[in-house]
Amino acid sequence: MAKQKERFSKNISIKNRKASYEFEFIDDYVAGMQLMGTEIKSIREGKVNLQDAYCYFKNGELFVKQMHISPYVQGTHYNHEIDRERKLLLNKRELSRLEDKSKEKGLSIIPTKLFINDRGFAKLAIVLARGKKLHDKRDSIKEKDVKRDLERIRF
Repeated sequence: MAKQKERFSKNISIKNRKASYEFEFIDDYVAGMQLMGTEIKSIREGKVNLQDAYCYFKNGELFVKQMHISPYVQGTHYNHEIDRERKLLLNKRELSRLEDKSKEKGLSIIPTKLFINDRGFAKLAIVLARGKKLHDKRDSIKEKDVKRDLERIRF
């Protein structure tokens, strides 16, 4: 008998690779998320896209917007909305610190990684970031090329 592929993966780690290219990271946090029932099942299947997601404050609470979680295939008519706003769960001190810093010009809050911790809860790594200029992006590309060339020489 052939082994059946498990539908739900044990190690979920979805990254926003584009974020490190577009932004310079200043400070990072790990937040919980308020999810509906079928959303966690879709996350465990790995059907999440963080590319266009961003965080914002509304009434002193932090929300993530445009994080695409695909509908659960076996869900019924109670399935979740794909791009709904999801509340992030941080303690009051972290929220006030983030809100103060995010009001500065040019700073934004970007989700970088979605993972499931040891207890089975979905966590979102968010970063306070400043957008890179074109010459900064060129420098980061140059650094990646140099690092890749050094790896080739070593082997």
